[in-house]
Amino acid sequence: MSTIAENSATVLERIAAASRTAGRDPATVGLLAVSKTKPAAALREAAAAGLRDFGENYLQEALDKQPALADLPLVWHFIGPIQSNKTRAIASHFDWVHSVDRLKIAQRLAEQRPPERGPLNICLQVNVSGEASKSGCHPDELPALATAVSQLPNLRLRGLMAIPEATDDPASQRAAFARLRTLSETLNLNLDTLSMGMSQDLEAAIAEGATWVRVGTALFGARDYGVASST
Repeated sequence: MSTIAENSATVLERIAAASRTAGRDPATVGLLAVSKTKPAAALREAAAAGLRDFGENYLQEALDKQPALADLPLVWHFIGPIQSNKTRAIASHFDWVHSVDRLKIAQRLAEQRPPERGPLNICLQVNVSGEASKSGCHPDELPALATAVSQLPNLRLRGLMAIPEATDDPASQRAAFARLRTLSETLNLNLDTLSMGMSQDLEAAIAEGATWVRVGTALFGARDYGVASST
């Protein structure tokens, strides 16, 4: 069994164990393989191990990989910051976008989504920790943004995403994820998705209701940013 396959089995067991501890069905937590900076061959190995959902941060890098993997039934998620000049390609080549934090970006995605692809699944990114370096809308801005996005054509607002400030303290991890869950519950928009938790804190995220955990390092190993595109 390849290292990626072994890592996948380990991560899936972590998800299952955390779900059981939280009294949840493990099937309600999806594993999103964060494949930025990793070659198409690595994604192919992960797909052979049973993974289907892949998250990419860099548009051009993803567009280079997708044709090489077109024979596989993969689901592509865009999870990085979005520039206005990238929305057409994102709308055309992805199934999910987790990182919408401005109405302008959502409007462009809605306008540029090819009708034959069906609605684009959207998560709104929220800056739950207040870090100046992090993308995401302010929690106070979320209700108006969510209401507006929910009314746009060609999009399906599924839920919220967050990248909280990194910490090794489980209580602090859970508190940040609980904030996102509470924000989702107060919107009253019948959302079904919480995209939160990564390699180091997925257990805390699952305890607070995560439906997608975004895992890269624990699956693929350390990233080589020297090979990554910045676009």
